[in-house]
Amino acid sequence: MRKIKRNDEVIVIAGRDKGKRGEVLRVLDDGRLVISGVNLVKKHQRGNPQLGQAPGIVSREAPIDASNVAIFNAESGKADRVGFRMEGENKIRIFKSSGKVV
Repeated sequence: MRKIKRNDEVIVIAGRDKGKRGEVLRVLDDGRLVISGVNLVKKHQRGNPQLGQAPGIVSREAPIDASNVAIFNAESGKADRVGFRMEGENKIRIFKSSGKVV
């Protein structure tokens, strides 16, 4: 089970976008995350009239390493760490600071 999953709200703790918050759009196999509004890069895009794509420079999210983000705890308003706890047969994610379910 991964500590950070799709649709989690995370905050960047290191790098160029430190302090920005966003939602996880994708989790890649190599341990990187694509987060909405974070790590934006410019991409030169060729137009494709069949698909209705205009040519030009497009901003898009690039992957960021999972070690540079932490899950955002809305209750405390800060970054938090994730732990695991067994409830019966199920393994659930919890916030380390409060012990509450993510």
